[in-house]
Amino acid sequence: MAGIGFEIRRILRRESFLNLLEAYGLAGIISSGPWVLSVLGVMLIGIISINLTEPDILIIQFLVSVTYLMASSLVLSGIFQHVFTRWVADRLYSKQNGLILPNLMGLIWVTTLLALLIGGAVAGLWLRDTGLLYQLLMIANFVVLCNLWLVTIFLSSMKSYRRIVILFALGYATAVVASTQLAPWGLEGLLGGILLGHSLLFFSFFYTIIRQYPGDNFIAFDFLQRSQIYPSLIFTGLLFNAAVWADKFIFWFHPDTSQQVIASLRASVIYDLPIFLAYLSIIPGMAVFLVRMEADFAEAYDRFYTAVREGDTLERINRFRDEMVLIARNGIYEIFKVQGLTVIVLFLWGPEILAAIGISPLYLPLFQIDLVAVAIQLLLLAIQNVLFYLDARGINVTLCALFFVSNIVFTLITIGLGASFYGYGFAGAALISALTGLFLLSRKFDRLEYETFMLQGR
Repeated sequence: MAGIGFEIRRILRRESFLNLLEAYGLAGIISSGPWVLSVLGVMLIGIISINLTEPDILIIQFLVSVTYLMASSLVLSGIFQHVFTRWVADRLYSKQNGLILPNLMGLIWVTTLLALLIGGAVAGLWLRDTGLLYQLLMIANFVVLCNLWLVTIFLSSMKSYRRIVILFALGYATAVVASTQLAPWGLEGLLGGILLGHSLLFFSFFYTIIRQYPGDNFIAFDFLQRSQIYPSLIFTGLLFNAAVWADKFIFWFHPDTSQQVIASLRASVIYDLPIFLAYLSIIPGMAVFLVRMEADFAEAYDRFYTAVREGDTLERINRFRDEMVLIARNGIYEIFKVQGLTVIVLFLWGPEILAAIGISPLYLPLFQIDLVAVAIQLLLLAIQNVLFYLDARGINVTLCALFFVSNIVFTLITIGLGASFYGYGFAGAALISALTGLFLLSRKFDRLEYETFMLQGR
């Protein structure tokens, strides 16, 4: 995230209230803008197409199909996201920029092949009762989305932020227009439209990357060499994405909380909408997260490790270390305050929000616990981000595994306890993982000088 951090620090150096608003606004757009645009794009397709397709069940089938595509592609691409990001960072540090594009091309081929194999197998097992065109469109969308999530890892190192947001807007605008124009062809037309939008988005980002990182070769697979990667990052990316979606999949496939929508794909009416609305609430917290973690903490981190590398005095090293710890704690605390205030406001306005969008007030308790759960998940994300800076890969794997296992166990327990306990499993898993993360992070900071100098001596 260094590119974003540099830009935010540049804005904050011009000390004024307007510059402060600009920094947080930029952070909010970069952290949440693309995600919000994608969600709104899919929702717009569904809303606009209601009067263009018959029967209305096709809209529900489309939305459920896209949700499964998003979830499964994020989990699969999670295998490569963290490990390849670290590989790219190492290449940039060693001034081997020419290796990035060929290896990105290699990663795209590997991901495409893996997505085709998995997508084909799933289509043959779960979607065999649907038409061939629907299956092919699902596979094609799955492949494109897996690759789209991977190319977005380069966005943080580029400073063309307005272009990035504009491309997201254009991509989903294309998806909306194409889907509504193809809506008379039914479910396949809607899926074809969103495939066009995602494809445009992917190739636009890929073109931007080519201009930023010209390559020495066409394709390379250096990122697969064991000596150049950290396997723990593979498990971190996979387990975290799987943990985030674990409770959703359980609610989708538990017979008491779901119903069949198309072929073997199921949905949970009682759970899906409240958790979706709750995730929209983290936009303010994400903006604070980006400013405090990628600007303030990154700068303190750089001062500390520069002092270590250049053999500064022990007094200055200790002072830089204390500053880094203080900024990390203050950053996490500020995220807690801002997101906590957001949760309180939404608690107060919850009934009005649900009434405005036509949702029964019976959903209010689930919406409220989901608000708390996603806020805690944001804190966990901030903790893990600091741990990534400190290269505490083993701790992050432990936290992701804890989040994944506890989310499954607690969600199954709460489903058994009844509807009044829905959502508490996800909240409990996030809380246990965040508290464990705080404890391990504190212990990591206590041992920081010892571990840093021991590593320097190896």
